[in-house]
Amino acid sequence: MTGHENLWMRPERPARGPRPSFSRAALAQVAIGIADAEGLEAISMRRLAADLGAGTMSLYRYVTGKDEVFDLMLDTVVREYLPEDRPPPDDWADGLRLLAWQARRTMLRHPWLAPLAAGRVQVGPNSARLTETALGMLDGLGLSVDEMLALVGAVFAYVNGYVQSELAEGEALRRSGLTLAERLAQHLSYIQSLIATGGYPMLERVTKEGGRQYTAADDRFAYGLDRLLDGIAAALPPAAAEGPKSTG
Repeated sequence: MTGHENLWMRPERPARGPRPSFSRAALAQVAIGIADAEGLEAISMRRLAADLGAGTMSLYRYVTGKDEVFDLMLDTVVREYLPEDRPPPDDWADGLRLLAWQARRTMLRHPWLAPLAAGRVQVGPNSARLTETALGMLDGLGLSVDEMLALVGAVFAYVNGYVQSELAEGEALRRSGLTLAERLAQHLSYIQSLIATGGYPMLERVTKEGGRQYTAADDRFAYGLDRLLDGIAAALPPAAAEGPKSTG
């Protein structure tokens, strides 16, 4: 096999050689379990082989190395973006909103997913199905393929960035051993000193008026996502433009 040939173009069971003792799907599930519990850095070919009860070299009959293991992991969890028990909504905005919420839930279940997905081209059968589904939601709105790709990319970039920030904030609090209120209290004196200079009127408004709306992570995510979809709707060709319906 060559490292330049697509993983899914290679047969899982070679024409010659020993009969495979497990599958790529099993390999992906083991890798996902390790990453969920210990992070991507815990994944190695030796560790995967040990957890599978196989020899390390036997893994190379399935993948060329750890990079393809990551491809398998990504494509496996992408399937969770598309629930099997419900068809996509007819309204394009409701459809993209559903995908965005499913993606966020998936990324929160698998904390390694957002940073890994941000830096890789996603290929594979589930990734292809996700692309087909997302573009199909925008088809017929008078957009070019490049415009549809850009809009879908913007939605997933929003989700990915939001989740990475969400996870990073949670990890920072965990390491500090403080609550969010305690962490903010550490900086209160400095913030007050800035406000006292008279040069930070908006910061003063934040301290006096902030914290009344969108205090929950879900609420902030929903608000930002709805405004993004509003912007997409406003830029659609006139004949196709219909404002997104907020579901909260």
